[in-house]
Amino acid sequence: MKKPQVEKLVHKNQLIGAFEPAVHRKIMQHMQPVHLKLGAVVCEAGGLLEHAYFPQGCVLSLLTVLDNGSEIECANIGREGAFGLFSAMYSRVSFNRCMVQLEGPMLRCEIQYLQSVFHSSAHIQDLFVSYSETLLSQVMQTVACNSLHTVEERMCRWLLMMHDRAEGEMLTYTHEFLSRIMGANRTSVTLAAQSLQNQGLISYRRGLMQVLDRAGLERSSCECYAVVKARFDAFLTPPASAVQETKAGRTDTR
Repeated sequence: MKKPQVEKLVHKNQLIGAFEPAVHRKIMQHMQPVHLKLGAVVCEAGGLLEHAYFPQGCVLSLLTVLDNGSEIECANIGREGAFGLFSAMYSRVSFNRCMVQLEGPMLRCEIQYLQSVFHSSAHIQDLFVSYSETLLSQVMQTVACNSLHTVEERMCRWLLMMHDRAEGEMLTYTHEFLSRIMGANRTSVTLAAQSLQNQGLISYRRGLMQVLDRAGLERSSCECYAVVKARFDAFLTPPASAVQETKAGRTDTR
């Protein structure tokens, strides 16, 4: 009875949809449907990963955890990708705590099987490396965002990312949860949410948040949302060579 459910959800994950037909058929035989609640921990930092997870409608948050217990989000993963691909390529130890940030369905596949597929398929190698590089670019952009941009700008970026994945549905988040994800104190998060609501960009009541003015939210966000989105939109078409002919970039460093 589980197999039809898996097949029904295949098209909702962009990474799975990019598998070439022969590899796709093999991997799908090893996929299992999973549905975890908001806030559920998929894997702790330093934990041994047994499965890779492919979101179908949920969002997974990667959190950097410090010795004193404080944490901050360094990246999030939606239906465009997967959590655990580093383990399929190299180490099975998770660098981050992985937590469910937006509840919804996903598929999982045993790491041991993915490792065998990775080592036997040049197509999967290119795809996993391309995605992993793209995820790393999100981590680097998030580091800059958390350090240099205001809590309000960061909240706009984060809400836009969640809005993309939730397809316009209501978001269920408390100020406590948002402060945990953003690494900001609760007062700052409350003030930022109130400001966005006063501008008519969002509605927020009793833990329910809805985007009212998408274009306005994009204008109020820092550059980081657009930079990360453009990178993920392009990751399925990796460059023909790792060494590019041009050295041009987005920023003049003179």
